Amino acid sequence: MRKLIDENGLRVDGRRVDELRPIKIEVGVLKNANGSASIELGKNKIIAAVYGPKEVHPKHMARPDRSLLRCRYHMSPFSTETRKSPAPSRREVEISKVIREALEPALILEDYPRTAIDVYIEVLQADGGSRVASITAASTALADAGINMRDLVTGCAVGKVDGQIVLDLNDIEDKEGEVDMPIAIMLNLNQITLFQLEGILTPEEFKKAFEMALEGCKKIYQIQREALIKKYFGSSEPIPVE
Repeated sequence: MRKLIDENGLRVDGRRVDELRPIKIEVGVLKNANGSASIELGKNKIIAAVYGPKEVHPKHMARPDRSLLRCRYHMSPFSTETRKSPAPSRREVEISKVIREALEPALILEDYPRTAIDVYIEVLQADGGSRVASITAASTALADAGINMRDLVTGCAVGKVDGQIVLDLNDIEDKEGEVDMPIAIMLNLNQITLFQLEGILTPEEFKKAFEMALEGCKKIYQIQREALIKKYFGSSEPIPVE
């Protein structure tokens, strides 16, 4: 096993243990979608598009009291080092379900009965953490589409590498590290919508990891807000949170 953190405390990409990768979010990148957003997190490049609310087909799937949220997460064949099949894999189907369940608590679906809201997520390039980056992009796209929301959903992952808790795992750390813990949260409501843990942490390590993930989410949340403000108000200056 190679060392992923050197004697100076630097990771393979030169970051400190509590540093995020460079992140860029843009809103309104697809003109034919009702709402859209792109995110670049490290080498991840992901686009999310929202269509709806719209009529449900087939009609028997319509819910009389709320909208039907449907999510599709897909990795392009060229998104990884080894070319993948364009057909949806079991992992993509699972992540689609995870993303839908992470987004649903933030949406006021009762305002759109007998309709469907479709969220399409396309991973153009993957570099670890695509699940939480996709949730962040999809939430921003839903806000761009004008869907009534309780709050934005922000995702971030932490993990354990070479015995140390680190923020925002890249692909190598994700594959060779000891722990991966993605979370998504509605920060204004202080509610977690996604929590997964692969690996083992002591109670002290878990507390440190969660606090680190929360700080990462706060930084990403500000970038989400600034991207939306830039599109609709022509400025990237953050508006203070009430």
